[in-house]
Amino acid sequence: MHYSTLFFDLDDTLYPADSGLWPVLRERISLYMHEKLGFTWQEIPSLRQHLYQTYGTSLRGLKILYNINEQDYLDFVHDVPLHRFIHPIPHLRETIQSYPQRKFIFTNADLNHARRVIKTLDLEDCFEKIIDIHTIAPYCKPLTPAYHIAMQEAGETDSRKCVLIDDTIENLAEARRLGFFTIRVGRDESPEEYDARINTLSEIRRVLPLDGKERL
Repeated sequence: MHYSTLFFDLDDTLYPADSGLWPVLRERISLYMHEKLGFTWQEIPSLRQHLYQTYGTSLRGLKILYNINEQDYLDFVHDVPLHRFIHPIPHLRETIQSYPQRKFIFTNADLNHARRVIKTLDLEDCFEKIIDIHTIAPYCKPLTPAYHIAMQEAGETDSRKCVLIDDTIENLAEARRLGFFTIRVGRDESPEEYDARINTLSEIRRVLPLDGKERL
């Protein structure tokens, strides 16, 4: 199969998961729930787990159940000094640009955060478009309609020509079920849910040749 469209997740995919950024973002989600919605610190962990399992993201669950202001939540959670956690990665820009396929960011974060991350990583001219949480609303990964919307935004009609590079098992499992070629960025975990694995995005050529053909 020749792949023509590459979808890249954002957080913990474009940069290493051990950067420390995602734990801070998680803390900001809990802080929002405590300060803005009045939940106790004891209630928050189980509630967040319920929101994630039931609605796909804490944001989607809070919006459905508590009618929160979506942009207020996103601005609060992403109010983090990115430069303290992530930095340009040597040769990553050149590696991504070397692929001739169309390349998109596909994230459950918002456009603002995605642009800040990409700028901090010096990857601003590597992607054709950012498909964010507003684009795929009212859905999110790993809900099936989110992938269909992403394909529409990319002008792609054949899921078998798509690649998803992501760190989240659930996101990869659904993409694979839909026909995407899936690449996990992270530890060797639940290998039956994805097609290939790399430790960091810099290793992508090991599992996806530049000609975009599946490596057997």
